[in-house]
Amino acid sequence: MAATIETLTPLTPSGDESYGRFSTGILPSHVLKRLFDQGREITASEPFAPGQIQPASIDLRLGPVAYRVRASFLPGPNATVEERLKSVFMHEVEITHGAVLEAGCVYIVPLLERAEFSARISGGANPKSSTGRIDVFTRLITDYAPSFDRVEPGYRGPLYAEICPQTFPVLVRKGSRLNQLRIRHGSPQSSDTALRRLHEQVPLVQDEPNIDNGLALSIDLKGSADSGLRIGFRAKKHTGLIDVDKVGLLDPADYWEPIQANARGDMVLDPDEFYILVSREQVAIPPDHAAEMVPFNPLVGEFRVHYAGFFDPGFGYAPGKPPSARGVLEVRSREVPFILEHGQIIGRLVFERLTDPPPEGYGAGLGSNYQGQGLKLSKHFKAP
Repeated sequence: MAATIETLTPLTPSGDESYGRFSTGILPSHVLKRLFDQGREITASEPFAPGQIQPASIDLRLGPVAYRVRASFLPGPNATVEERLKSVFMHEVEITHGAVLEAGCVYIVPLLERAEFSARISGGANPKSSTGRIDVFTRLITDYAPSFDRVEPGYRGPLYAEICPQTFPVLVRKGSRLNQLRIRHGSPQSSDTALRRLHEQVPLVQDEPNIDNGLALSIDLKGSADSGLRIGFRAKKHTGLIDVDKVGLLDPADYWEPIQANARGDMVLDPDEFYILVSREQVAIPPDHAAEMVPFNPLVGEFRVHYAGFFDPGFGYAPGKPPSARGVLEVRSREVPFILEHGQIIGRLVFERLTDPPPEGYGAGLGSNYQGQGLKLSKHFKAP
């Protein structure tokens, strides 16, 4: 996401007040619901499901069929996804009542939702937190798309998910929700100055923030006595499958190896291994803002963090209390082993204001799985 924070101006009487108090920004849940009820911006081939609309996004649902393809692709400015599928299609998988998507394979799944964006509406997608934490790489594609995970202003057409399980085979079905879409009105401007001002009003981290093109997060490789000095988990290979819709049933020991801190406060990321680690900082997202972690940056090392980069309004936040939630990081080294050291910066959060605060933020009676989290596996696993 290119934006951090905009100094927003309330809508004038001539503005479109259906989007909220401010003229630009991410649309919150109550605005999304009103627009969808009016058949605006997003429509669906089936009624929207309970809990599908999050504080600042909508969960997208898989349709009834998946297409196994030879390789990932983008349609580009001159083709639809359906037209490009013809050149990479291998076979069709019926997933209405459930089917396994194998690790290392690439699938394209038409979604139940469709975009009907007006001229100043655009969107950005990310995997859901639980999707990223089981190493399922999923991206949104649109017709004529020059890039993944972006829906251009004014786009009207189908939406597709590209899905590639990296480590574990996964069981999915029609209606499974693997990624989410944030919808934005206008083009917010970025400002680190505004981010510093926001931290003065509502602390975003407990200590002095490192702000430079976003809020820096560093890695915790020392752990704590409460955690038994556990600093992370490494995924096992050749495991059983994971049903993406089943919560709290799996034994972590069947899928993960715990990682303990060492005296040096470092660890080596091995190539082609997947890790769950945690930020050193506790963070809070104010109720009228949302945040996203900047994707892999080759300037900080040969690794990628956080497939699932959305942080919802209210995450780690409680009025008058310090920030309470750590950022859980999905980490994969690239071609070479790489040494991480305690306190090393591994990503940056960019912030953007909502056009209106949502009625309920993350964790406020919404069944949120990761409020106040420390090091935590996905919701599919029992507490270790």
